[in-house]
Amino acid sequence: MSTTTNAAPAAASSPAPEAVIRLENLGKTFVAGDGPVLQGLDLSIQRGQFVALLGASGSGKTTLLNVVAGLEDPTEGSVSAPAQGAAMMFQDAGLFPWLTAGKNVELALELAGIPKADRADRVQELLELVRLPQVADKRPHELSGGMRQRVGLARALAQEREVLLMDEPFSALDAITRDLLQDEVLRIWEVTGRTIVFITHNVSEAVHLGQRVLLLSSRPGRIVQEWDTGPWKDPDSYGFEASGQSREETLDELTRTITHRLREEIGRHARSSRT
Repeated sequence: MSTTTNAAPAAASSPAPEAVIRLENLGKTFVAGDGPVLQGLDLSIQRGQFVALLGASGSGKTTLLNVVAGLEDPTEGSVSAPAQGAAMMFQDAGLFPWLTAGKNVELALELAGIPKADRADRVQELLELVRLPQVADKRPHELSGGMRQRVGLARALAQEREVLLMDEPFSALDAITRDLLQDEVLRIWEVTGRTIVFITHNVSEAVHLGQRVLLLSSRPGRIVQEWDTGPWKDPDSYGFEASGQSREETLDELTRTITHRLREEIGRHARSSRT
């Protein structure tokens, strides 16, 4: 059974937004695989939420995103997700090297059915959104790793899909660039209102980004614990100091707690792999 941990004081109750993703008793087994990858997984994500997903390597995180995106069919259970699918972003931006940054973004607009007359302005708007208006005419090899990921994000946003699935997009970047891009993603999330599901192995990154942090068990994967960090998006409304802890101290404590649970799952995965 999954466990939800409320990591901050609860806000005043208000009507819950509509669920844009709903998974019920989800299971996935590959024909040539070694047992189920996902089993008995239940998850509901409301429109506009930012959800961070943690789990041991091989726990089925990427498979889960592929099922949500419609790239994989579940073996059992049900999936409710936007009919148009989801935009995806990976560790490798996957830009076409023979196209400029602007043309990479424009291609996504073309595939999304945006009229040609409107594409140039929209490309510029998207590059400005990721704070790279000056690179439209540059090819990927002329850009740094962080800049390529920004262009990849602009291309994902160009698909005009309400759900954005991000599979460890910053894991290959240096620490400073990763921190900068984390803040950029939060800013863009707040501006666009997209629903984001973000896979990471970095607990600090998950706590910094996610309104909800979910822990996936070792195989077969299912949600075993959840932490609600949403109230920290507006910390002035909740008075952390009344509890004797600052926001930073509370976040540090939460990060240690989640790290401990993640290590438990990694250890369980290692033990099960040896049997």
